[in-house]
Formats: sequence, structure tokens, C-alpha cells
Amino acid sequence: MSSKRLTLGSINQHVVAAKYAVRGELAVRSEQYRAELLQGNPNKLPFSQVISANIGNPQQLGQKPLTFFRQVCSILENPDLLKAEGVLVDQLGYKPDVIARARTLLQYCQSVGAYSASAGVPQIKESVAAFLESGLRFFFLFSLFCVSCSPPAVRTPNDIATGRDGFPADPSHIYLSGGASSGVNTLLNVICAGPDSGIMIPIPQYPLYTATLSILNAQPVPYYLDEAKGWGTDFESIKSAYAAAKARGVDVRCIVIINPGNPTGSSLPEEDIRAVLEFARQEQLVVLADEVYQTNVFVGKFTSFKAILRRLQQEQPGRYDDIELASLHSISKGMVGECGHRGGYFELVGFDAEVEANIYKFISIMLCPPVIGQCLVELMVNPPREGEPSYEQYQAEYGAIYKDLRDRATALHAAFSQMEGVECGEPQGAMYLFPTIKLPVKAAEAAAAEGRTADEFYCMRLLEATGVCVVPGSGFGQRDGSLHFRTTFLAPGIEWVGSIVQFHQGFMEKYR
Repeated sequence: MSSKRLTLGSINQHVVAAKYAVRGELAVRSEQYRAELLQGNPNKLPFSQVISANIGNPQQLGQKPLTFFRQVCSILENPDLLKAEGVLVDQLGYKPDVIARARTLLQYCQSVGAYSASAGVPQIKESVAAFLESGLRFFFLFSLFCVSCSPPAVRTPNDIATGRDGFPADPSHIYLSGGASSGVNTLLNVICAGPDSGIMIPIPQYPLYTATLSILNAQPVPYYLDEAKGWGTDFESIKSAYAAAKARGVDVRCIVIINPGNPTGSSLPEEDIRAVLEFARQEQLVVLADEVYQTNVFVGKFTSFKAILRRLQQEQPGRYDDIELASLHSISKGMVGECGHRGGYFELVGFDAEVEANIYKFISIMLCPPVIGQCLVELMVNPPREGEPSYEQYQAEYGAIYKDLRDRATALHAAFSQMEGVECGEPQGAMYLFPTIKLPVKAAEAAAAEGRTADEFYCMRLLEATGVCVVPGSGFGQRDGSLHFRTTFLAPGIEWVGSIVQFHQGFMEKYR
């Protein structure tokens, strides 16, 4: 018997039961391999690098930070640099708008080492609202607060309308957060009232949702996406999952939509968004729209849930007024990729005032999100505009990152198309592909002998042979009898893609 007060059996069993596959056994093993390679590869691993394709962590895999963002942040972290403005401009290449933006943000927050208001720096919330609304209001605010900043260049109506939705946004309903994950945690903690509370989640899903619900001792209500429709929304699945949960006595309160999709990379068409909102209206469900990949769209165009909700409210006055929508965004994804700085926001639409007061109270308990992350949110929603000194460099860097992501997604998809037993839809968005794999019976038998599912077995052998770490589909949920894995397409180059093709051929031959 252990003499320790805490043991695996005595701690919170809801934490023990939670699973988070993207940082599970495969990720731990990959980090062990990475450490071995740094030590000179004493165990003679059959690869020279580890490719962490298990998680959307762009800068770990070589994505260069956006220069404008990091230069502004360098001044925010060390304001004494402003005493050497000439050195910044003449020797380090800082543009005047970098210095002006840093001065403005320091006026907003005084110091990134100080607490902010619980919901975030008020002026940064104003910037987020301006981005969501139309982009126009921000230029007025910026001219008020900007220090030593020349007047903005004259812009055409098309330049001004750079916002996302084109509908009013109220800063008082915007909450800055430590990444979107923190926002999800806040919202689920408030929405889930007890063990009978149910949250509808897409399958496959990002495991943050099932892990958080496990810790909250609440009920996940899974609904399957339609792989044949490019992982689109399957409304028969939604309706049947809802009905089955209600029949079990589950108090279904919310439906989660991840768009663009994680792990699938799918991008929902407007008609699917409208149908989800209509279903939410009929069943009085809160809509939680996880939209962190909204700039990672390769096919079609991203449309937010809020934009469609506002259109529905215009088209049919009164019918959709009671819908409660929470939408989330983050600096971790897109072309920004600032995962480690932990910044994001969520906007509440249609929530009861007393409920929203308790959401504010919950986030107040955590004091405030990281202030440097809040400043990066401001830079994300208000990047350099045409006519400003940093615009051309920013556009070139942003466009190059987007092109590289799309090109690697295309190369990876082409590789999968030539692999036996692998099927994968065209890359649509986000940072991921989620191919189906059909493995020989002998592979399933070998997996069972190790106490693993067949997809876990495949992914472990892939890591051991190539150093490429992907995540088995079972970590995200999948239909019985199907096998998948999720991979990012963030790693530079395509050599690692070739190693997957070579491994797969050998694996299939071995277990045929």
C-alpha cells in the first residue's frame, strides 16, 4: 500500500477518465525520440528528425512569425526600446507604424506585465468589434489613441470593408481569452449544470470537447459527420442523436460546430449553417461555433455563424431572436500561428444578461487572459492596411504562409491518393487531412495482440519507422468499423510525405 495521500484511485476520477489524443502516447513517444536525436541518436533511430504532425503548432514546424507582430511585441515587452527609436528604424528596420502601434497598445494596457480587466483590455475589445462589424469604426478609434501616427491613407469602400460579418458588434459582449480553448472551457463550465447536461459534439471531433465534458461529469451527445459529403453536416445524424439522448433523460443544451473542421478540414456551406441554426431554434439549443480556422480556407469562402444568424433575423423578423450563439477565434491558427502566446476571444450573441454576468464572473476568477496574447489579438484583427509602411511586407509574408500551407496540403493529398487502401477528400481548409485507411486483417490481429486498435498500431509503427507523428482516428471518434488518422500539413518540405508513402507500402506488404 502506498503511503502517499494522493493515488490514481483517490484523485478526481473525471480527470483520470479524460482523454486528449493529440498529446497522448504517440506525442510523448515522439518527444522521447526528439530528445534522443538531440543527444546524437545513441539508439540509432532509423530517421534523422521528428515531424510533429499530431498537433496544429505552426511555429514548432518552421512557420516564420509575422514580422509586424513580433516587432510590435518586442517593444511591448521592452518599452525602453522606444528611447532608441532611431536605432529601431535605421538599424533594425522597424517601420514607423510598428512603433506607433506599440505606443498605442502601451497606452491601452500600460504594461503587458500588468493585469488587465477580466474580460480584456477595453480598447482591444473595441478593435475586435470593429473587425467583426466592418473595419470602419477602427480607423476612428485608432486616430484617437495612436501616438505619433500619421493620418491613415485615403481608402476606397472596398478597402474599408475589411471586417468579417458586416453586422454590428458590441464590445461589451466580446471576451478576450487565453486562446480559444480557454473560451471553450469557460462556456462549457457555465452551460453544464450537472451530470444530466448534454452537449452535442461532431464526430470526428477535437478531443478538447470530450475531455472537458469528462472533467465536468457532463454528457457528450455525439453526432456523426458525413464523410461522403466531404465531412459535411449530416442532419439525420443530428436529429437521431438528439432524440436518443432525450430518450435517455439527457438535458441536451448546446450543439458544437467546428468550422472549418478539426480534424477533418471540412468547410461548411451556408445552407448547412442555416440548417444548424434552424435546428437550434426548434430545440432551444445554444450554438457554440468554434471558428478558429476561419482564415484557413482553400475551397469556397468562410461564412461565420453570426453573419448567417443576422441574415436570418433580417429575412424572418422575430423567428430567430432567441437563439444564443457563442463564436470563438484564436491567434493560434490561420497565418498568425502564435500558439504559445495564448490569445483569443469569444463573442456572445443573444445571451440572457444574468447568464452573461455569470460568464463574466467565471472568467474573473482567473483574473485575466495573458495581456501579450490580447495585444496579438488586436494585431490579428487590425493588421497593417494598404498605404501603411508595413503593409507590403505583411501581405507578402501572409500570402507566402497561405500558399505554402495550400501547396503542402495538395502534395499530401496527392500522396494519399497513390497509397493502397487510403481514401482522402480534397483539402478544404484548416490545417489537417483525415484520410480513411483500410488495413489487412493480419494488421488488426497484430494490433489486438498489443492491446491497441488497428489505427493506433498503424500510427505507432509509422512513428517508429519514420519519425512522423500523426494521431489515430480513434482519438477523435469515428464510425464503428472505420479507421482513420489525422495529420497536419504544417511541416516544411515534402520529404516527410515521401517517407509516409514508403512506410505504408512496406506495412501493407508485411501484413497482407
